[in-house]
Amino acid sequence: MAAPTMDRPTSAAPAAKQTLTIAKAINNGLRAAMEADPKVLVMGEDVGKLGGVFRITDGLQKDFGEQRVLDTPLSESGIIGTAVGLAIRGYRPVCEIQFEGFIFPGFDQIVSQVAKLHYRTQGRIKLPMVIRVPFGGGIGAVEHHSESPESYFAHTAGLKVVSCSNAADAYWMIQQAIDSDDPVLFFEPKRRYYEKGEVDTTAEPGPLYASRVLRPGTDATLVTYGPMVRTSLDAAAAAEEEGRSLEVVDLRSLSPLDLGPVYESVRRTGRLVVVTEAPSEASISSEIAAKVQQECFYSLEAPVLRVTGFDTPYPPSKLEEEFLPDLDRVLHAVDRSLAW
Repeated sequence: MAAPTMDRPTSAAPAAKQTLTIAKAINNGLRAAMEADPKVLVMGEDVGKLGGVFRITDGLQKDFGEQRVLDTPLSESGIIGTAVGLAIRGYRPVCEIQFEGFIFPGFDQIVSQVAKLHYRTQGRIKLPMVIRVPFGGGIGAVEHHSESPESYFAHTAGLKVVSCSNAADAYWMIQQAIDSDDPVLFFEPKRRYYEKGEVDTTAEPGPLYASRVLRPGTDATLVTYGPMVRTSLDAAAAAEEEGRSLEVVDLRSLSPLDLGPVYESVRRTGRLVVVTEAPSEASISSEIAAKVQQECFYSLEAPVLRVTGFDTPYPPSKLEEEFLPDLDRVLHAVDRSLAW
């Protein structure tokens, strides 16, 4: 197989603009990648006949067959280990982790094998594989179904980590991740799966590992990713009614971090609030705060503030609305920053 060298999809997408949910956009992106390259495989628990618990892979086994859409045993370590072997042999496996809390039985494979083989073999072995991870809370689930473990993997050299927040990015980013010769963890905001957006399948997608300003503003910057992008945009809309202009930056890529647009924004607004569902300690939000204060110290009019999940295990579903950052917590942080 002649492996693509660019982080952009090689498939010829349908010439149409569509309004899709994030879930359907990922499904369409997987379909486009599988049509473009017969070496692309989908594998995981219940991804075939059921179409996945969130129906992300619905219809793929019917259309591409059981040899390309594989229902696996309930073994995350086995799923990841098998994908490593397939990737070494020239395939491009896409693994689904059913819920983010189930990824830890496969953690050793990911950090010891997936992340290391390219380096260990001095570049002779590449691992073009994607690990799809529905993550985050807000769906009223039981234990181990609502966590945000992305910092574990963003910390690990050799892994790329990205997260979509809207349908257009979901469609293009999954294809770009599959097209990459590096292993990519693709974090999907599960409580946003059924939010709709316009997808232009004829558009030229931007770079995969790049952040993006979604809403310009002048008074303060909100930096976020995944499920908290919608919360941050809603907060910016509410702040506008009070005469405050908030700029919203979607990171999109968590490793590598593209902080150039963040620095540019902070140098204009003088204030930064980082918004994530994940706990704050030793996290992506703390890394952003440290780097912004290092690079933009003389532009800051207030300390970098963070609105995050709490440094506790994820609570029972009856308490999750108290745990998750919401519009009020974001606006309170903005008030504190502007009052500094």
